[in-house]
Amino acid sequence: MGGGSGSPVSAGKAGNTGGGRGEATPPVAGSTRTGTDDSAAAERIVAIRERIDEIDRTLIALWQERAALSQEVGATRMASGGTRLVLSREREILERFRQVLGADGTQLALLLLRAGRGPL
Repeated sequence: MGGGSGSPVSAGKAGNTGGGRGEATPPVAGSTRTGTDDSAAAERIVAIRERIDEIDRTLIALWQERAALSQEVGATRMASGGTRLVLSREREILERFRQVLGADGTQLALLLLRAGRGPL
């Protein structure tokens, strides 16, 4: 993070016509990862991405927990002579996600439902 103090190192080579634009100034460390040569912006991007990665880990853990619980509900229901699926429940979930997240919410809910019920 930091360390972007020497970006104009090759400014004196601007008149060099012997190559592509990328050869005149080497990228600042990390610019290819963050998409910017501005060190302050790069540091902020790295910090934001760290939080995104934390959220992703939480989402994955919650996804797995939800799928396991949903599978347990289905197994319990079937063991007691019930149906494999309760479509009214699935419609409730689809509608809840659609109301909050729109069309993307519907797609997300469909994926969650599929993960929870396993192969049909």
